[in-house]
Amino acid sequence: MSKEKPLADLLRPETLEEMVGQSHLLDKSSLFRKVIENKHVPNMIFYGPPGIGKTTVANIIAKNADMALYQLNGTTASTENIKEVIADIHSVFNNNGILLYLDEIQYLNKKQQQSLLEFVEKGDITLIASTTENPYFYIYPALLSRCLVFEFKAISIDEIEKGLNRAISKLGLEVEKEALTKLAMSANGDMRKAMNCLEFLANSLGKKKKITLQMVDSFIDKAHISYDRSEDKHFDNLSAFMKSLRGSDPDAAIFYLGKLLETGDIVAASRRLLCSVNEDVGLAYPSLIPIVKSCFDSALQLGMPEARLPLANATILIATAPKSNSAYLAIDGALADIHKGLGTNVPRNLQNTHFDGADQKDKGQHYLYPHDYPNHYVKQQYLPDDIKNHKYYIYGDNKFENALKDYWEKIKK
Repeated sequence: MSKEKPLADLLRPETLEEMVGQSHLLDKSSLFRKVIENKHVPNMIFYGPPGIGKTTVANIIAKNADMALYQLNGTTASTENIKEVIADIHSVFNNNGILLYLDEIQYLNKKQQQSLLEFVEKGDITLIASTTENPYFYIYPALLSRCLVFEFKAISIDEIEKGLNRAISKLGLEVEKEALTKLAMSANGDMRKAMNCLEFLANSLGKKKKITLQMVDSFIDKAHISYDRSEDKHFDNLSAFMKSLRGSDPDAAIFYLGKLLETGDIVAASRRLLCSVNEDVGLAYPSLIPIVKSCFDSALQLGMPEARLPLANATILIATAPKSNSAYLAIDGALADIHKGLGTNVPRNLQNTHFDGADQKDKGQHYLYPHDYPNHYVKQQYLPDDIKNHKYYIYGDNKFENALKDYWEKIKK
């Protein structure tokens, strides 16, 4: 095994067929893959957690399109580095164009990102940038608007096992099945992390060629759990997690969170928390919604094992919070009427029209501005005529919504 490069780099896939994970992008029937195979490379932003194939896919795209590949990393790239790439635009060695792969673009400042804008817009440079952060928050809007954004997702345990098996075959190793599964589970969706762990274990073997579960357990400080990784069982655990949150059982909720985290599925667990706090807690404790979102963001930034801490906080907060599904019922009731074709005509007093036409007898929009009236309220019709008496929102029976109900009953009387 070479000491010059880590195993993850030595065995980096060179074709899309060798890739593991990202089936939503790389499946043979996907539009993403068809465009790439036809050598029509647009400006793109890849975002998602580390170690899931963003750089590898960019390398494969450049090779397939026969473009000159330039790579910069936002953590170390200077304005001078960017100017050097721009200076090579008209080089005779770049007949098929330049593909600039800019890793961790979120670390470039606004001026550095702007320096690329002109050349990306003219097509002198095709940009593929990657980021582990939300591109809509960290990338200069004018540059972002010229790129297509693709989300790369954490790699499933089965796909990581497939990648590890490929490496094991190349290295001529023998690995116990349970040890392979434990390695894949401990990677938390990160193929590079799995490869690094395998390399460490392989280097510890000496003359031995077999990696056992005992070796993996001693290396990875994590309890070995029994977890059925089939799709049905996985979604059963997600379902049980959300129903435990809704049922206000913090012990069950924290247990199912633990099972989900042991599979490395931080994102799915976090999404269920966001869904539950909006659907099940809702207006009974509305300030909990941004708190849970903050826990979600912290978990993604921290990664495992630290991600378990903000997610555990969010889980217990939701499970023990007062519950209300009044907003959930309200929006579903409104959508049901919309799907029936009701309420198509907005009342005249609410329309964005200020001229009634020469033949209109009753002229004037007659909109009443609430702030001109006591307590900033005046009674007028807001719903369309055919549903003007429909009621979607019913106050929930909890402290916060009771206070709202008392306030508005007093004002509206």
